Amino acid sequence: MSKRALISVTDKSRVVEFARELNSLGYEVISTGNTFKTLVENGVNSITIEDVTKFPEMLDGRVKTLNPYIHGGILYKRDEKSHIDTVNEYNIGSIDLVAVNLYDFEGTLKAGKNHEQMIENIDIGGPSMIRSAAKNYKDVTIVVDVDDYDMIIEKLKNNDLTLEDRKRLAYKAFSTTARYDALISTYFAEQVGDTYPEILNLTFQKEETLRYGENPHQNGILYTQPNAKNSILNYEQLNGKELSFNNINDLHGCLEVMREFKDSKEVVSVAIKHTNPCGVGIGKDSLEAYKKCYEADKVSIFGGIVGITSTVDAKTARMMNDIFLEIVVAYDYTDEALDILKEKKNLRILKLAKIEKSLQPYDMKYLDGKLLIQDRNNTLAQKCEVVTDVKPSESQLIDMEFGMRVVKNMKSNAIAIVKDGQTLALGCGQTSRIWALKNALENNKDKDFKGAVLASDAFFPFSDCVELAHEYGIDAIVQPGGSMKDQESIDACNKNQMTMVFTGIRHFKH
Repeated sequence: MSKRALISVTDKSRVVEFARELNSLGYEVISTGNTFKTLVENGVNSITIEDVTKFPEMLDGRVKTLNPYIHGGILYKRDEKSHIDTVNEYNIGSIDLVAVNLYDFEGTLKAGKNHEQMIENIDIGGPSMIRSAAKNYKDVTIVVDVDDYDMIIEKLKNNDLTLEDRKRLAYKAFSTTARYDALISTYFAEQVGDTYPEILNLTFQKEETLRYGENPHQNGILYTQPNAKNSILNYEQLNGKELSFNNINDLHGCLEVMREFKDSKEVVSVAIKHTNPCGVGIGKDSLEAYKKCYEADKVSIFGGIVGITSTVDAKTARMMNDIFLEIVVAYDYTDEALDILKEKKNLRILKLAKIEKSLQPYDMKYLDGKLLIQDRNNTLAQKCEVVTDVKPSESQLIDMEFGMRVVKNMKSNAIAIVKDGQTLALGCGQTSRIWALKNALENNKDKDFKGAVLASDAFFPFSDCVELAHEYGIDAIVQPGGSMKDQESIDACNKNQMTMVFTGIRHFKH
């Protein structure tokens, strides 16, 4: 008795050639609806599902393959006598290969279709056939990937499609249906407004195998979430080596700071080292912004990532080429600027899509079998409460906002000292707030801090930071407030004729 293959595919690329090869290998091809039409129009011998089930498709195609003549033919065990007797009794023919890809729910989702269109693109029969065939992989070959057609035909021709091959195909099949259901689950969670569901279904697809992880002895892989919206890592690489694990992680840190200033009418330049800002500058054009960013920390920027929220011109490119950078990322480049930057063949040059507001609902940390999830930190300040006798000037208020946008993207404990749209000194990742301030100041003793603004990611537990800031000439502070000893810091500011503003929002980042 000839073998039979059931083919029902939404993606019809190469299906004609695949089915024709199966015909040549002696397979009788069963197909559904539009797949049958495509095969017959291209001269492939095929019969319809109705020829097998003796029952018409119904309910606008919702019911066509959910039938014992289909699932019985797929699921029965070829080495189990009772199964063989049953299919013989009911005249159920064997189905030995199942090639199915599913209704394009993901594409419909990305196209922003309405709810009814989304529902109609939820495949029922397809996943059922895939799961049936995958469950019975010992006897049935399941094919869910167009890219596997050639391999399967070649192995069938040589009679060497092994049990291990079918097991791997089953693994791919179950992964496919799991991903499909995860997308549907996530869609419905959004529909009913369940931000933190009892069962969180996330699905990611491998995008790239990286050279290594954070260190050369670690493997590194990049996965992509298919239903992510407004991903900030949306860029075109114009030059240089492929991005490494650390490059991508640092790039994300750079873009997160740039996103803070997405609505700014001025140009912002950000330098990142080990996911922390080492310099941020605001200017009227890319050259002024980059120059302020570079001069903020001429040492740490070496080997870092630089981002610019505008088009890079030739003058800026020449200045960038004076030092070693890993990555330059910007909205665009003039032709001359691109030629200049490409003089360094390994420099990774990225052209960035316009930065949009993040629509990702979560900030996640995977911790050895546990997943910590929180809301994204999208709030800069809850209030602007002046708590000192001295009131801030308009320019100080502008720098306070600038400083808070920088410090909220630094690892805690964090201090950012800024002036006139430029970071002067940054201290991050310390276990004591006074140490963060000391690091920032002592590493920048050559700078004039007179008139600068100090931004802190969390409250001052003591007045020591205020006293030290005053010693260096800093006369304005912005911080969340909320310490039991806030009054000590307020009193210290008043004593030293300094101004202080409370925002009411803490920005810890770990």
